[in-house]
Amino acid sequence: MSTYEVIVIGAGAAGLFCAAHAAAWGKRVAVLEGNATAGKKIRISGGGRCNFTNRVVTHQNFLSENLDFARSALARYTPDDFIALVDSHEIAWHEKTLGQLFCDGSAQQIIDMLLKECHAAQVEIHYRTLVDEVRHDGQFVVCTSAGNFSADSVVVATGGLSIPSLGASDIGYRIARTFGHRIVEPMPALVPLVFPQSAWQAFGSISGVSTPCIVKAGNAQFRENILFTHKGLSGPAILQASSYARDVDEFTINLLPDVSIEQLVEDFPSEKRHLGNTLRSRLPQRLLDVWPDDRLHCAINSMPKQTTENVINTMQHWTLPFHDTEGYAKAEVTSGGVDTRELSSKTMESRIQAGLYFIGEVVDVTGWLGGYNFQWAWSSGYAAGEAIRS
Repeated sequence: MSTYEVIVIGAGAAGLFCAAHAAAWGKRVAVLEGNATAGKKIRISGGGRCNFTNRVVTHQNFLSENLDFARSALARYTPDDFIALVDSHEIAWHEKTLGQLFCDGSAQQIIDMLLKECHAAQVEIHYRTLVDEVRHDGQFVVCTSAGNFSADSVVVATGGLSIPSLGASDIGYRIARTFGHRIVEPMPALVPLVFPQSAWQAFGSISGVSTPCIVKAGNAQFRENILFTHKGLSGPAILQASSYARDVDEFTINLLPDVSIEQLVEDFPSEKRHLGNTLRSRLPQRLLDVWPDDRLHCAINSMPKQTTENVINTMQHWTLPFHDTEGYAKAEVTSGGVDTRELSSKTMESRIQAGLYFIGEVVDVTGWLGGYNFQWAWSSGYAAGEAIRS
């Protein structure tokens, strides 16, 4: 049996970052990874450029049954801290909309940085090592496809169920349940929405059309683009709203944000254009062509002003009942996970089993789109790593 002081399960963002910190003061640390390489989800993130954090991150950018849980870790390891690390490795980056930070080169630069940090701290990484179970009898024993490993501390950084083609599994949840932890039901998050084919046939014909709007899900709202697909809707605003699917029955879309009837029509009695023509500067023509309202094809001065206002109001309050998502195959992350009320917000350590830690996506902390989930990986990984090495 191979013996270490710390075993980290998962060589993703949170796991590698935690391992490097835990080993920095001489702890003997091993990372167990089922894949043949590290950081597979990092590699495809941000269109291959890794949206590695956001300029402004607070606990309000996350979903959880325990909304305050993320406060402590996020405050103690901030975006500025990670940016400083990126800069120290001379990785060029740029800022996009809404504070999102990306590598100028590729996401592989972030993976290489994490591996260099681990190498410098003498972390051992065991690839193609699938974990079957973890048990504790005085010490932790991690049973794997490559034999058994023992350690004083175990960090579960296994991620969620999203993108199973990259090796995602439920092992983190199974480990948590073994030690008596409650799991908040996992669900696909940051994922496209789908609607019944019978109701979506017309809109499915305009797949690829994108337009800026405001999408509301309960009390949350996001102002970004939506994208029509053959099955439903995607785009940043929809992905954001999808994370709230467990709490809402419907989504409301404002296709005409900041548009008033007075801005569209200056003189109702003399306006001979069809209503649809006046909207061409605001909405894609292909969307107007399939919008299910014949009044778009009527001259504005042929209708009462109230009728025109009603049409605009409908487009500003387009309500779609929640039907389904494209599932884990297309989800960027998994919402739900290990109940944070059973973890220390300062160290990520289990309140049930001393020496057992949960970090990153396996925990019931889900960030918005835009670098927030990576920042949670860095912050939670740092919190556990610092606690273990101190």
